[in-house]
Amino acid sequence: MPSTLTLNDLLRTKGETLSLELLTPDVGLDRECHDPDLSSPGLALSGFVGRFPSGRMQVLGETEICYLGTLDAETVRERLTHFFSMDFPAAFVTKGQPVPDVLVEVATEAGIPVLRSYLTTKDFYHRIKAYLEVALAPTTTVHGSLADVYGVGLLFIGKSGIGKSECVLDLVERGHRLVADDLVMASRRGNDVLIGRGTPLQRHRMEIRGIGIIDVQALFGIRATRQQKRIEVVVQLEEWDDSRSYDRTGLDREEAEILSVHLPKVTIPLNPGKNITVISEVVAMNHLLRYSGVDSAADFDRELRASLQPVREYLEEDYE
Repeated sequence: MPSTLTLNDLLRTKGETLSLELLTPDVGLDRECHDPDLSSPGLALSGFVGRFPSGRMQVLGETEICYLGTLDAETVRERLTHFFSMDFPAAFVTKGQPVPDVLVEVATEAGIPVLRSYLTTKDFYHRIKAYLEVALAPTTTVHGSLADVYGVGLLFIGKSGIGKSECVLDLVERGHRLVADDLVMASRRGNDVLIGRGTPLQRHRMEIRGIGIIDVQALFGIRATRQQKRIEVVVQLEEWDDSRSYDRTGLDREEAEILSVHLPKVTIPLNPGKNITVISEVVAMNHLLRYSGVDSAADFDRELRASLQPVREYLEEDYE
């Protein structure tokens, strides 16, 4: 689901970092922002709004303020009235520039907040973009457990009681790190990066059936947990099904989709005596190998086909 951010949240959390000053105190700050991108008015101040990006916060830099200064008072009011009639959450003026009174007046009438930043336009864009991309990233929740295994984010999923938490707990005992248990909050950064974390209340706690809630950080130390981790491989745990055929070569790749991001998926059938912890470590190491260009299954398949080539040629040339 897409996230939302109010101007009040922005001013409260980033007001000091962005050096913000509210110029329209009579305008409410409950307007919501949904788009992490920002735009400069540009031609919109000249009257052309055919390509105006609705929903984006607007940034008036030195160029825009200087341009308004070249117009007569009547034209300035007309252009600003047209500009503030468009659909956008807020306007920012950068570099601490003097703001024309008519701009504040028209914005107040339109109910659109105007804030001034004392940062340069470049620095303002750089700081606010990084914040908005995180605050407005598409998010969802996944029932599972997330662990950092050899630097690879493994998301364990499966039906309740299958053993996800116990597997992650065993990994932590072997020196790996817990990110989140039971409920993982996943957010998409850019087009193909998923970041997973626990809920604020959950943090580094786990539920182990028969024991209850445990504090992993208190038991194993600060190095046993981390706040967030990129989700890189989905590990599906399920009970062994004799009627199902499981992949035994690694050539048939599965995928899982979360927030339109496709991730490699490994299905591990569980039966008595299987060391799921070691298998999970192998899953992580195998992912690192593939990332570095080494694909064991594909290499073996290629070598096997090459070894069978002379036999195939012999059979093809046997005319007796």
